[in-house]
Amino acid sequence: MEEPSPSTRSLPKPSDLSKTQLSFLNQQFQTHEDLLHKARHLFTALVTQSSDLDSHLLHLQATLAQRTVSWIRRSVSAETALHNLDLSLQNLSLVASQRGSGWKKLQRVLGTELPQLAEKVKQIETIRSYLETTLQLEALVGDLEDAAFSFVNCHSGKMFSAMLSNSSSSGTKHEKLLQAIKAMNDLEVLVGLVKLRPQWHHLLKSVDARVDKTLAILRPQVFADHRALLASLGWPPKLSTSKIETEKVSGLPNPLLLMQGEKRKSYSNSFLALCALQHIQTRRENRQLNLSGQKEHTIQLWAIDELVSPIASRMEFHFSKWVDQPVFIFELAYKITRDFIVGVDDVLQPLIDRARLISYSAKEAWVSSMVQLLSEFLAKRIFASLAERYKEKQMKSEVISSWLHLIDLIVLFDKRIQSLLSSETSLFSTESERVGVECLSGSISVLMIFGNKPDWLKIWAKIELKNACSKLETDLLDERAWAVDGKERAELHFDTQHFLISSREDHKAPLIAESALRITWEMVERCETMPVVILRLQFIRLTAVRFLWHFFKVLLVQCKRTENFPDNPDDEALVRVCGSINAAKYIESKLRQWSDDVNFLEMKLAENDSSNRSKDNSTDYSFFGEEIKCLSELATNWLMDIISVLLRQFENLSWEYLQKLKHYEQQPEDLAPVEVSSAMDLTISVDFVEPLDALRCHLILLRMTLNAKDFLDLWRSVAEGLDHFMSCSDITCVFQPFCVRPEAFFPCTRETIKLLKMKKGKR
Repeated sequence: MEEPSPSTRSLPKPSDLSKTQLSFLNQQFQTHEDLLHKARHLFTALVTQSSDLDSHLLHLQATLAQRTVSWIRRSVSAETALHNLDLSLQNLSLVASQRGSGWKKLQRVLGTELPQLAEKVKQIETIRSYLETTLQLEALVGDLEDAAFSFVNCHSGKMFSAMLSNSSSSGTKHEKLLQAIKAMNDLEVLVGLVKLRPQWHHLLKSVDARVDKTLAILRPQVFADHRALLASLGWPPKLSTSKIETEKVSGLPNPLLLMQGEKRKSYSNSFLALCALQHIQTRRENRQLNLSGQKEHTIQLWAIDELVSPIASRMEFHFSKWVDQPVFIFELAYKITRDFIVGVDDVLQPLIDRARLISYSAKEAWVSSMVQLLSEFLAKRIFASLAERYKEKQMKSEVISSWLHLIDLIVLFDKRIQSLLSSETSLFSTESERVGVECLSGSISVLMIFGNKPDWLKIWAKIELKNACSKLETDLLDERAWAVDGKERAELHFDTQHFLISSREDHKAPLIAESALRITWEMVERCETMPVVILRLQFIRLTAVRFLWHFFKVLLVQCKRTENFPDNPDDEALVRVCGSINAAKYIESKLRQWSDDVNFLEMKLAENDSSNRSKDNSTDYSFFGEEIKCLSELATNWLMDIISVLLRQFENLSWEYLQKLKHYEQQPEDLAPVEVSSAMDLTISVDFVEPLDALRCHLILLRMTLNAKDFLDLWRSVAEGLDHFMSCSDITCVFQPFCVRPEAFFPCTRETIKLLKMKKGKR
């Protein structure tokens, strides 16, 4: 029977259609022409689409039923839910054909039964994933245990032995170790996924416990075999110490550079195995400690440590003979470090690169291990004894001398080591590589001995501070200690910017100020190679900063040496006070410069972070903020004292003149007033000459002894004070040598003179 055309079919009533259907039809058939031309094509497309959806629905039905049966064999409730879903899906096509009659049933299926089924499926999937992961972990742990057991019980004797390198058993043992390492690597990959499911933490603990037991058996055997291989290669070399004592240092033969053929191959395999084992162990530790991939860089390498370990016993034997001559200890340590660094870099760095240990350096690891070896011996055999003897009063002076000598040797050794690393850096290396070398070399220092010994750090700081104070006392005994450059400068203009960066001579500071700064900076440099910021901060606060405060007291005492200074400002007292002011200003300028250094900025940030100081305090941004403030107040206070003394002396010396002037003003009114013409010269009274001359002499002396900036402020302040004290035209001649127009600083006096010169009728 021929299918009726769309035009002959009975159309549904508008009331039978939903809003969505009406909207769809209105969009498709906007005009009568659209109804004639689009109806058949639209009908065909809808029929095709409906057929495709039915087919897809049937396919989903079959697939879902198939997968459901395979997943939930052991779950009766799940099978029942899937059966209900199967029945519901079989009726979906009928529901769709009824065009609205089964919407309630479809809503129940989609809104209630499907979410329940999804939850069941999710539970089943979790169980399935847990079982599969457990089986995979069990398999990998089993592979690791089997490989480790075979490796330890291999009958080949020592792995990688040069004598057995051609035997099949040696190759088998190497293969077993690689299998064990591969199994651990695969375990870490899988464990990373397990860690994302916190509810599986018991499984993770169980796996880690079994791996730890296996590693406790595997690692000692790997290290033992590696040490045996090194011994067969002639490592460690013999140490020639007689030439060290005679200071005729020569190079030592390096067995690493002498390896050839199978020996080199055996060592390479052993080295790579140790690197791989360390890499896996580091990953496990980071995971167990919840560390991110941005962990602080570690210099140490197990394979490098194994090179240093057999040397350590031989070196310590010689070190023990030189406890009273530590210079030989440092010389031997440096000699061995230097002689083997090239061979270590040439032979081992390519192996590290093959092991893909990014950012690891053979040279850094070698130097770090050697420095650690030296540090451990010094801490155990020398510093521990000195710290105990320091507590005895009768031994304190001897201990201080030995301690300072030892620190001198450590600082020199650290600088030589860092210079050695820098010199080994390729001239063609990139900027990032050079920066990396500088950062790493900065973390290698014998001074790290004090990192775990805060009591030793305090002893060292006390010794350094006492030694610094002794140096200062010696310098103070020099007759030129407080000498001030008395050279008079002709400049009338003052440049503040130049003054801030000027030298001691520009500040006219005494020699003792330069000495104090030198001693302070020496203590700062003593801890320069210490890599830990907090330790450097503590040491500098305990030494350099305390020494500065001690010197501030010296400056204050120097100013107060003349008890009668306020009443008797003699030249010697003025020079002494000016010297202290100049010293304070010069040291203040230097401390400001130091505070801008990146090292001091780093320490200040660390100090603020550790103490949670408020960032609102402006002094918190400067490392020497409190010291700078103290120096500024000291200089300002004594400048004010000088100004007060000059004005008080002027007042005392001009007392008689003022008394006569007062008596003249109290004459009877019937006496004729004295006319002052504009052409009349106002001469200086004899009684007024002495205070003017005394003031002028003091100002000239101050100009020669006081720094330019403070003298400028001083004489202007004196002028301002006198302006309120006197009304004499000739007072400006005192300040004529210091500026072009001194009358500009006497506004009150100038107005008075103008009034006196005016004729009587114009007043």
